[in-house]
Amino acid sequence: MSLTPGFLDELRNRVSLSQVVGRKVMWDQRKSNMGKGDMWAPCPFHHEKSASFHVDDRKGFYYCFGCQAKGDAIGFVQETENVGFMEAVQIIAAEAGMEMPARDPQAQQKQDRRTLLVDVMEQAVQFFRLQLNTGRAQEARAYLERRGMSQQSLERWQIGFAPDGWQNMWDHLRGKGVDEDLIFGAGLAKPSTKGGKPYDTFRNRIMFPIRDARGRAIAFGGRAMDPNDNAKYLNSPETELFDKGRSLYNLAPARVAAGKGQPLLVAEGYMDVIALADGGFEAAVAPLGTAVTESQLMMMWRIADEPIIALDGDTAGLRAAMRLIDLALPLLEAGKSLRFAMMPEGKDPDDLIRSQGPAAVQALLDQAVPMVKLLWRRETEGKVFDSPERKAGLDKSLRQKIKLIRDPSIRKHYGDDIKDMLWELYRGNRKPTSVAFNPIGGFSPKGGFKDGPRGKWRPGGKAVPQPLASTKSSMLAAATDQAAIAMREAVILASAIATPAVIVEFEASFERMSCSDPDHAIMRDMILRYGVGAPERLQDEILYALGPYALENLHALRHVAISACVRNPGDLETASLMLSEEFAKIEARLGLDAEVAEAEEDLSGLADEAVTWRLGQAAEARNKAVRSENEDRAQYDIADNGARLNRDERNLLSALTDGINFSRKRR
Repeated sequence: MSLTPGFLDELRNRVSLSQVVGRKVMWDQRKSNMGKGDMWAPCPFHHEKSASFHVDDRKGFYYCFGCQAKGDAIGFVQETENVGFMEAVQIIAAEAGMEMPARDPQAQQKQDRRTLLVDVMEQAVQFFRLQLNTGRAQEARAYLERRGMSQQSLERWQIGFAPDGWQNMWDHLRGKGVDEDLIFGAGLAKPSTKGGKPYDTFRNRIMFPIRDARGRAIAFGGRAMDPNDNAKYLNSPETELFDKGRSLYNLAPARVAAGKGQPLLVAEGYMDVIALADGGFEAAVAPLGTAVTESQLMMMWRIADEPIIALDGDTAGLRAAMRLIDLALPLLEAGKSLRFAMMPEGKDPDDLIRSQGPAAVQALLDQAVPMVKLLWRRETEGKVFDSPERKAGLDKSLRQKIKLIRDPSIRKHYGDDIKDMLWELYRGNRKPTSVAFNPIGGFSPKGGFKDGPRGKWRPGGKAVPQPLASTKSSMLAAATDQAAIAMREAVILASAIATPAVIVEFEASFERMSCSDPDHAIMRDMILRYGVGAPERLQDEILYALGPYALENLHALRHVAISACVRNPGDLETASLMLSEEFAKIEARLGLDAEVAEAEEDLSGLADEAVTWRLGQAAEARNKAVRSENEDRAQYDIADNGARLNRDERNLLSALTDGINFSRKRR
């Protein structure tokens, strides 16, 4: 049938999303605001206790901050009722009292064809199962028995056999009246290139049905019985039903088991999944003979936050794990990662569980390592770092990998973990040198050994003079007004949230912005995480992290409320000019403090001309910022927000020389 955009819009307008969702969830009354259509509940798609599932009635969309499920009323009915699009529309239309439009012959024909293809695949499943009990499958049955497959397991997984021969399946389905086009469309046969009769896709193979998330047979995987066959495992070709890169073996049962709290395990092959599931690890899946794709990884994360990759304990298994790391690094999000349980050398999960039992598998799962540990292993195992050049090479390779991580918070934590591992690698018989990770510059020393009662950590054991008490109490040391900086940070954050398109231009400035206010820091992290790649999620993520009134409180600040960017959201030119000015003012305020800090390192006595000149230049830049701020006072009253600009900064250099007891620096 034909569904016009007008019909679907009317359907969505007539039905409240919260009413549709409310049949499946219990709303969190403390977090929800029915009057504003802002509703929260535990997610119906994954096992959780917290209310991370958000429904926005005004926009008509839902989103789960835990499993990232999202959609509208139609999508929600599809997922929860396990029905197709048209069926979901019919269910909602019946509730809304709307009559479905007339059928579109072409659309109906396409839907009918998919239904027919599914029916053909189910006929093929039954044919292969019957063939497993014939005399021609004696060798296949013996193989399955050697692999520990019981009759009950064969029935559960509907394992079958494709007998040797060119037209067994073809003749069977044609005898049932199935059209040739449907047999080809299901991927069960191929036309002859020599003008002869079509031939079966699968011959002399043990057959494993592959089913989609709704439990429908969409493809087959076949294990060759002939050791000389070119392909040990063969999957169905891509069809209207089957996309290999978007499918997982045992997807539907694994999703149910994971929803009950079992860990999601990812193995390499069909037999591994079967052995794990039969051994009690029912939330087990496998990619279909190839490396894990991005779509498959996202499917896994929809099921569980931290799947455990249980790969074979051989070189190929380790290579597969490393490829998966490279795929996953750019996609990591807070709470979403992978752990790795490497099998003993020469064994796969099937071997281990059948020889040593489920307890041995559980022991390995308990020891599963996070992804950062496997990344470290790849870069360091079997290598010696006994020279500066080799250490620099390690630094470079690690830096390149960590730079792939888009989320700034995760990137920082990876850098911290790598820093700790570098300490262990390099420390030898001495205490470690503190190493800080910079995604651009790499790992750099931040200190060393402590000398003297007033010494700092410093390489080589040389003490660094500490600032005198008179310096700390001087006007120069107190010059940085944190309240004024916080005021400018608020304007910057509000401008970016109002016009997310400007964020990409100032991404580096946001990364450098050090927010003393914890709420500002969280907003900055949300802007960096979602502002470029998913700006439509930015405000929802901030609300989820800080509560429903976070943005209202920000916009209530007087100096934010009168900002041109907030009054004109989406004005990219205005936002760009505003952020350029505000970032420049913050950097000017902080610049003098940086010069003073460096001067403390250089001086223990009377300032020489070079340092005096540097401080004078920094003070002048600071004065310019202050003069600009004085102009801003005409626009709003800073005192309302607790910010107090310094009253007199014209004599900064004089205050410096008066406030510090200098003596000539030792040469």
